[in-house]
Order: sequence, then structure tokens, then C-alpha cells
Amino acid sequence: MRALLADAARTLVPSKGDRHGPLPPLMLALTVVTGLVDAVSYLGLGHVFVANMTGNVVFLGFALAGAGGLSALASVVSLAAFLTGAVAGGRFGVRFGGHRGRLLAGAMAVQAVLFAGALGTALAGHDGTTAAVRYTLIVLLGLGMGLQNAVARRLGVPDLTTTVLTLTLTGIAADSGTSRGAAPRPGRRILSVLAMFLGALAGALLLKVGVSLVLAVALTLLVAGAVALWRLSVPGTVWARAP
Repeated sequence: MRALLADAARTLVPSKGDRHGPLPPLMLALTVVTGLVDAVSYLGLGHVFVANMTGNVVFLGFALAGAGGLSALASVVSLAAFLTGAVAGGRFGVRFGGHRGRLLAGAMAVQAVLFAGALGTALAGHDGTTAAVRYTLIVLLGLGMGLQNAVARRLGVPDLTTTVLTLTLTGIAADSGTSRGAAPRPGRRILSVLAMFLGALAGALLLKVGVSLVLAVALTLLVAGAVALWRLSVPGTVWARAP
């Protein structure tokens, strides 16, 4: 328990010489954003994900088999938007990957622009779910989440993918049987799961007020994170170097 709490504390408040600097807490914030956004997409846009592509592939199979309440078109559009965002994120990483702080700050800024567009769309549609509003939101949010996932992969911070928890949960369980009886980075892994859970919970609760409120909260996290990281990303910082 002591090791778990210590690892969690190091993740939330990294030490001055930490290899990844302020990246872990900011990536936890992005994990919260993922929970918020998937609450919007799944609960508000008709059973489709914009961050969890495993779910979309499964939903597509179900929809093609004639299962009710699912849209093959929505799943395909979300997959296409996510992959397009991931391609952009990959190129973004190649161009700016020499400084991880600037890379993540820039990616979060681009993501914030996409989310601002989604928020504007939701407000213009009065939080309705017409086909035009629905697919515009799926595309904008899917682009943003694909970008986020590609950049998180490029950053190489262990156990903080921001969008996928399957391997994190597997690691918590599988590594619990190590000789010392504790998984590597147990606190970080549990925080990652908790961040996704809290984001989804908050998103579902805020969605009762409206889609625009959830998107506004997600946008606020992105803008705050981008500003904070940009101010911390001074040239020559050790943690900013590519792994």
C-alpha cells in the first residue's frame, strides 16, 4: 500500500528530476477528457465511440448483423475521423517530437480548436441531436481523439495511453504476482483507470444538463493543460527530450 500511494503521489506531483516531468499529470487530465468525450458520444450521439475504437469495431459488426440501436454509418464515420486524426498526430509527432513538452502542448492546442468547433456546433444546435449536429460532433471529436492517441503514443510515458485501459488493467492484474507482490507503477496505473472512470461519471452526470456543458468542461481542461505545459516547456529541459 505504501508503494502504491508513493507512486500515485509521484505521478500527480512529479519530482524536479523526474524523467517525464509534468507529462504524467497532464496525461491523466487527457484521460479524464477521454471519459467525458466518450460519455457524450455513447450516451448523447447514439451508441458510438470517438475514442474507444475497439468498441466501434465491435459495434460495426453488430450493426451489420442487424442489431438494433446501432448505426454502421456512425461507427464508420467515427473510425475514419479517428484514423485521420491519428495520421495527423503521427506527422505532428515527427515534426515536433524533439521536444515532448512543446509536442503535447501544441497537440492539446489543436485539439482545443477542434473541441471549440464541437462546442460551437452543439450550442448552435441547442444541444439537439439532429443528423447534421450528430455527425459534425462525431467528426470533430474523432479527429481530436485520434490526434491525442497518436501523440500520447509518441510521448512514450509508460501506462498513460489516455484512451485505452485494457493493457493497463491487464498489467495491474498480471504484475501483481511479481516477487515483491507489487506491480511496477501501481499507483500510476490505478490513477489512469480512476481518471477515465471519473471522466465518464462526470460526463454522464453533466450530460443531463446538455452536451455543450460536457464539451465546455473538456475544452477547459485542454486549454488549461496546453497553457500550463507551454509555460513549463523551456528549451533544453531534460524531461522534454524524446525517449
